[in-house]
Amino acid sequence: MSEEILNVNGLSVAFPTEDGMVEAVRGVSYTLNERDVLAIVGESGSGKSVAAMALMGLLPKYAQISGDVRYRGEDVLAMTPKRSRALRGQNIAMIFQDPMTAMNPVYTVGDQLAEAYRSHHRVERKIALARAVEMLDRVGIPQAKDRARSYPHEFSGGMRQRAMIAMAIINSPDIIIADEPTTALDVTVQAQILETLIEVKDSVNAAVILITHDLGVVAGMAHRVLVMYAGRGVERAEVEDIYKRPRMPYTAGLLGSIPALDSAGGKLHPITGAPPSLINLPPGCPFSTRCPLVTERCQTEEPELAPTDLAHHEVACHNWEKVAESADPTLLFRSKAVDA
Repeated sequence: MSEEILNVNGLSVAFPTEDGMVEAVRGVSYTLNERDVLAIVGESGSGKSVAAMALMGLLPKYAQISGDVRYRGEDVLAMTPKRSRALRGQNIAMIFQDPMTAMNPVYTVGDQLAEAYRSHHRVERKIALARAVEMLDRVGIPQAKDRARSYPHEFSGGMRQRAMIAMAIINSPDIIIADEPTTALDVTVQAQILETLIEVKDSVNAAVILITHDLGVVAGMAHRVLVMYAGRGVERAEVEDIYKRPRMPYTAGLLGSIPALDSAGGKLHPITGAPPSLINLPPGCPFSTRCPLVTERCQTEEPELAPTDLAHHEVACHNWEKVAESADPTLLFRSKAVDA
């Protein structure tokens, strides 16, 4: 049995605004074991990145954070700023979705990696730079010693993302949070980046939290999946169950919206509508306005994550049994097809 290294229980994040309180994350819970890969999936605005930033201590001071987050039993939300800085980068590292803005344009890539290492280790700059070159080589950047002297704008998008992975693993962290690591990259480079991430994850024995809206990325990489909608976890299961036996209509809709290889010139099957405002959430299930199985109960009572007929599979849906009865749950949204 692998050891549990992260336990998130009832994590909530709210931001006060002139229009009201934005409930960006509402009671998210999950666990992460050593070498585990957990994918957090959902549309833009579902709270995926905010939940990760809360773990890293990177949210603004006015953010109202509650819940219980434990790293190896230590209360993350109650840490002093000094301890939080030590945890960030040393034990929990993050790969941001836009490497161009995540890196400082006026310092070389090697200097920035070396600084990330020296901030947690008392070593000479020469040793830190050697470590930076080693990491760049590990993530597959050719002529790493020479490229360490390059600036971020001299790297291609794929190389910048590899450099961000190198920066994340330079301190051999227990957990790597990858926030949309393949955004704005072409398909071929996406596959290379994900392969690199898996390789370096194994080389440093890290667990990964993969934040994405791309279910295709999840299939070949994750062990477990947490599906988020309107700031909440709505389905939590093993990756195989998510793909073959979804129990939440929203998850079925996400799967059904993926274009098939044989659908050229055919129909696309999107989830119509948009997620609700996180300032004034409607009563009941937040997905009720887009759900093909909506009932009166859905419009008045928000469901909690609860066990289903499958082991280690939880869903927040009053009608999950109807989804289970369907031979192909993705067909629930077929009546709303549009031309490709």
